[in-house]
Amino acid sequence: MIPGPATAPARRPYRMVARAEKREQTRRRIVAAMKEAVATTAYTSIRVADVAAAAGVSSQTVHQHFESKERLFMAAVEELGGEILEARRRAAVSDVPAVVRALVEEYERYGDVNWSMLVLEPESDAVAAALRVGRAGHRRWLEERFGPWLPDDARDRRRVVDGLYAATDVGTWKLLRRDLALSKARTRTAMESLVRGVLDHAGG
Repeated sequence: MIPGPATAPARRPYRMVARAEKREQTRRRIVAAMKEAVATTAYTSIRVADVAAAAGVSSQTVHQHFESKERLFMAAVEELGGEILEARRRAAVSDVPAVVRALVEEYERYGDVNWSMLVLEPESDAVAAALRVGRAGHRRWLEERFGPWLPDDARDRRRVVDGLYAATDVGTWKLLRRDLALSKARTRTAMESLVRGVLDHAGG
């Protein structure tokens, strides 16, 4: 049957929806490929061509969706950050072992790449922006997980959160796990001790 004038317009919205869905699926594949690259490769070593190949598209398609490596990087980091935060929030409030365990598991996967990003921070606006978002998110998460322990006074609260941040930062993990070559279990124990030390003096 040849569509007449009455049925032809009805097909256009369908085709538009189909194209939009296909475009979104392509975008998701590209972001997923970039997330994998971010988790395994230093930012400066990530090549758009490699991300495109992993997503099954051309480099031109990547640029059509994101315009630049920096914008793709930020999209991937934003999505990855949400996933990491969701995993972190599974740790019960005020449960020090659970909180530290969640962090160490995260750092085992992303810690080395995270550390390499710190080195690149002065040289890359994209990396610097991602790290600012990550630091703010880490601080908020600490306030959520340890809220019952924190003083009501704003200045004292900042002081305690500063201590918790230092005890749980990726740099602390790197010192224990890489520089001192501690096992994962000993790294958890050391970080738990640091966290408990801060919390024991929360009211001081």
